[in-house]
Amino acid sequence: MAKEIDFPPVWLAGFAALGGFVGSFVPVEWAYNSIIGAALIIVGVLVMIVAVGQMLLARTTVIPHRDPSALVMNGMFSLTRNPIYLADTLILTGLYLHWDAILALPLVLLFMIVITRRFIRPEEARLEGAFGEVFTEYRARTRRWI
Repeated sequence: MAKEIDFPPVWLAGFAALGGFVGSFVPVEWAYNSIIGAALIIVGVLVMIVAVGQMLLARTTVIPHRDPSALVMNGMFSLTRNPIYLADTLILTGLYLHWDAILALPLVLLFMIVITRRFIRPEEARLEGAFGEVFTEYRARTRRWI
C-alpha cells in the first residue's frame, strides 16, 4: 500500500465504510444500539484527545512510521500502550452499533489485527531501539490494548 495513505485513520475509514455497507444491507436493530454506539464513540474521541494531548505535551510524534523523541508512560499510557489505537477501536465499534451493523462486529477484531501488524509492532520496535530497557520494562507492566 502506498505510504501516503497507509495511516490508521485511512484503515479506520475503510473498516467503517465496510461495516456501514453491512449495516445498510443487513441491519440488526436492537433497542440500545444507538445509545451504546454513541457512548463508545464519545469515549473513543475523548481517549484520543487525551492521548494525543499527552504526546504533544511530551513533544513526540503522533504520526506512525516516525521516530519518537519521548516515551510517554503516564496518564492514558499507564493503562494501555496504545490509547489512540484503542480509541480507534472504540469508535469503530460504536459506529457499527450506531449503524445497526452488528453483523460487522467481527471486523473489529480484524481491524485490531491489521493495526497491530501494520503499526503497533513496528512502533514498538522503534521504541525499543530508542529507549531500550526503559521501554522493555514499560512493555512488561502495561498491556498493549487494555
